[in-house]
Amino acid sequence: MCFGLQWLQQVLIWIVVICAVLGLLRLLISFVLPKLGLGAEILSFIVSALTIIFWAIVCIAAIIFIFDLIACIMPSLPRLTR
Repeated sequence: MCFGLQWLQQVLIWIVVICAVLGLLRLLISFVLPKLGLGAEILSFIVSALTIIFWAIVCIAAIIFIFDLIACIMPSLPRLTR
């Protein structure tokens, strides 16, 4: 069974919510880090690493989603034969 538009709508909404939460966390951490002092570099490194991991997961999910959509479209495309 192929994906419906409602499923796509929900996925896009979740992506926006996750990105908004990530942006707010980065804003909060950049506000709090100068007040912490010595351990700020380590925390900043951890946040940067988690950001990279998050975007890698989003990109992998997008690749899987695109290939699943292509698999849904392929049976309806005309075949080229020699």
